[in-house]
Amino acid sequence: MKRWMTAGLAALCALTLVSCDSSEGGTRSLGEAEPGTLRVLAGSELADLQPLLEQEAAATGVKVKFQFTGTLEGTESLGGGKVDGQYDAVWFSSNRYPAAVPEAAKRLGEQVKIMSSPVVLGLSASAAQRLGWTGRPVGWGEIAEQAGKKAFTYGMTDPSASNSGFSALVGVASALAGAGNAVDARQIASVTPKLTEFFSAQAMSAGSSGWLSEAYQRRASGQDPGKKVDGLINYESVLLSMNASGKLPEPLTLVYPSDGVVTADYPLTLLQGANSDARDAHRKLAERLRTPDTQRKIMETTQRRPVVPGVPLGQQFAQKDLVELPFPATQQAVDALLGAYFDKIRRPSRTLYVLDTSGSMAGDRIESLRTALIGLTGADGSLTGRHRRFRSREEVTMLPFDTVPGRPETFAVPEGDPRPTLDKSKSFAEGLDANGGTAIYDSLQRAYDIMGPLVARDPDRFTSIVLMTDGENASGSTFEDFQRKFPSLPEAVRQIPVFTVIFGEGDSAELGEVAKRTGGNVFDARGDVLPKVFQEIRGYQ
Repeated sequence: MKRWMTAGLAALCALTLVSCDSSEGGTRSLGEAEPGTLRVLAGSELADLQPLLEQEAAATGVKVKFQFTGTLEGTESLGGGKVDGQYDAVWFSSNRYPAAVPEAAKRLGEQVKIMSSPVVLGLSASAAQRLGWTGRPVGWGEIAEQAGKKAFTYGMTDPSASNSGFSALVGVASALAGAGNAVDARQIASVTPKLTEFFSAQAMSAGSSGWLSEAYQRRASGQDPGKKVDGLINYESVLLSMNASGKLPEPLTLVYPSDGVVTADYPLTLLQGANSDARDAHRKLAERLRTPDTQRKIMETTQRRPVVPGVPLGQQFAQKDLVELPFPATQQAVDALLGAYFDKIRRPSRTLYVLDTSGSMAGDRIESLRTALIGLTGADGSLTGRHRRFRSREEVTMLPFDTVPGRPETFAVPEGDPRPTLDKSKSFAEGLDANGGTAIYDSLQRAYDIMGPLVARDPDRFTSIVLMTDGENASGSTFEDFQRKFPSLPEAVRQIPVFTVIFGEGDSAELGEVAKRTGGNVFDARGDVLPKVFQEIRGYQ
């Protein structure tokens, strides 16, 4: 998937020595194997290594071709054999999740750790002082207790979309279980009440660590209407980079839970069956990245920790020694943890889908829209599909539109037996038809009218609007009308992020501005499969 406004990734793709395919969640071929070339399926966060990779590629003569993906998507590609013959190596923030899936684990070959970064809590300096969390040890239990009291709020990425969120979930669950071993399904059930306390303070979600940090920065500086949050759970490297940027109104104080963290170790991993040229390229690049000089460069440019003995930590790393928490050893335990998070622990969400069903959608486009929505009802049995479906306790409203807004339909997914409700939402999606004109801004205003009373009645939900269209606005209110009316909306309504999806002839400038004005994000689905785009959006809801 091509996500707009990802400057780092765009810059990386522009390199002459290091090339990439920036689509996420897929396994498109990077071409036939070439001598001296390493084809790598990598985590998208590695885009910040641009300066270093440019230098090291030139020094070693190795050409690296990247395609970026998420951990779950990458694991699914590994397990399903989609990487076979298409890639020579994978480079995720951690191999712990792939290693827990037997079909994925058997494709992992030689692994070389390149750098490390623990997932920790970063709080604004004033919030850390208010809580008394400066200069003394703080454990996950105390953090969870204060979170349950709403003494602070934080943002975290979706654990099914981003490794930093997944690592945070594993870390707090393992620490609260207190068994000293990897958490299992039985222990997950026992710590669910404490986990629910902890996640009640989560006020912002995101599909990636980079977008989360950008959203926090915009909110902290008052650049978007969303409520300010006190901090983030993210990679230490991301939090330190935010401090170093000088763009925050006040710096973040990093809180390292005394009972342990989960650390990303970024193993550059050769795949089983890689040919001799790929093995040689892997060896050359890994050796170069682990030289003391390069390790120092990694630390200075990305704020990640060196993994080679003898390279001292910089002064920015206030805590040198960390306790590492155990990671679930089986896919069953991982799935149980993710299932509990979405269906029981996490604050429930409310999402309104503003769906273009105009005449230009006829044919493949409306069919793709139906398929995408049906997949969210549980019909998509893939690894990512299982964790990004409509969830228990979620409120889903579908608002089709053409020349005018259509009749909205709301589906409240119960915690006990969600299947009947999911079947109703599936039937609604199957009945969508294409005709008429395109009234984008009348329909967006209608979405705000629907959301206003719902937010007032139950404000304690993650609330978002997804606006998707394949055409330019042709009926009713204009973009200028939206700009004029938006400041007069109630504050709680202005704080609802709008995630816009562009495909077909959609006006990217206008829809991008809608997303920016509301604190949302914009997705370009042109050339990509719409169901994949919808799955990606789920990480932000």
